[in-house]
Amino acid sequence: MSSSLSPLPPIDEPKQLLDRALVTTFLQNVPDAVYFKDRASRFIAMSVSFVKILGKQSEDEIIGKSDFDFFDKAHAQPAFDDEQHIMLTGESILGKLEKEIWSDGHVTWVYTSKMPLHDLKGEVIGTFGIRRDVTLNKEMEATLEKKHRELMETSRVAGKAEVATGVLHNVGNVLNSLNVSASIIATGFRQSKTESLAKLTQLLREHRHDLGAFLSSDPKGMRVPEFITSLAQHFSSERDRLLQELDSLQKNVDHIDEIVSMQQSYANMLGTVETLDAGSLMEDALRMNSSALDRHEVRVVRDFQATPHVVAERGKVLQILVNLISNSKHACDDSGRPDKVMTLHITPGEPGYVRLIVQDNGIGIVPENLPKIFQYGFTTRAAGHGFGTHSSAIAAKELKGFLTAYSDGLGQGATFVLELPAAKKLAQT
Repeated sequence: MSSSLSPLPPIDEPKQLLDRALVTTFLQNVPDAVYFKDRASRFIAMSVSFVKILGKQSEDEIIGKSDFDFFDKAHAQPAFDDEQHIMLTGESILGKLEKEIWSDGHVTWVYTSKMPLHDLKGEVIGTFGIRRDVTLNKEMEATLEKKHRELMETSRVAGKAEVATGVLHNVGNVLNSLNVSASIIATGFRQSKTESLAKLTQLLREHRHDLGAFLSSDPKGMRVPEFITSLAQHFSSERDRLLQELDSLQKNVDHIDEIVSMQQSYANMLGTVETLDAGSLMEDALRMNSSALDRHEVRVVRDFQATPHVVAERGKVLQILVNLISNSKHACDDSGRPDKVMTLHITPGEPGYVRLIVQDNGIGIVPENLPKIFQYGFTTRAAGHGFGTHSSAIAAKELKGFLTAYSDGLGQGATFVLELPAAKKLAQT
């Protein structure tokens, strides 16, 4: 690198210009990483936050060094080339996403803006820039993509279309929230006040010959300290807001991870008859639908009584309950009422059976449709296909159980009752 560089200017010369009270105050308080470099792309000044990012105690450990001292050449060389281009053309680079490969091999992602640095005569003597870390956002995007691939593979192995549809629908709702948060974060980066920093630098450069008088007497100059404080507060507030959105992203990714893990657990037990807790089965199915229920503002009420365990295949029970809860959510939503409520009951059933009940106050079922509710292809929803309730009824029979439906008519809600053999009854047969 050094063989291609022109003679280096004294490092202290531009620093004497920058090390004024206002700039020093700004560098001490700005939360984002700000740095200044000479024509050889060596650091001549930086914010306290940047010193911490580089893992140093003071700027003295950084001044005079370049990106090649901290990053792998795969990142340092393009950064050096960008800065040389800026000094040659005077063109700034704003909001560029960069992959930073550090000397120890770890990777970070940042949005960076770089601009030319001028001396008192207006000559370009280096560059300055601002760097915002978005590594967590990139890592969550990669995690989300990985979980999505796992989800698709698990759905294929499970081979249960209704469960897979319910899971994917729920993940789709989580993805909607992720997209909202990602959009807010992206907008925050696009609307960053980085340009204000450039304008401030330009203003100070225009008054470089009378900077003292400008700051103490000129109305605009007297407002510079206030502006710097405001700018620092804005950066801090914006950082907190974006961190909140990143936290929301992380929670949604965790939710998807929970859904994937749950379905993998059920898929691994495919075809295995077990002694199962009815409440746990209902909670698992509810979690599969939780995002959709939240998005449609359906309140869930639990009424779980003490019952014996049931004996069944996890996957088939999940298939039935996911479908019933999803249908109930649609019924509540289609009713148009503001107080949408779904009540989940677990009660003792007929001797030797346990009842798992999904009840809603939704649109209801007209009497003439009740006998047809489990027929193949029958549906009252425009977007429905009629396979869910039919396949659920078949699954209930395969489990040696029963699935029945009740409704007092249109607008009166509906109740679906799944009866499964209790563990004691199976042990006696």
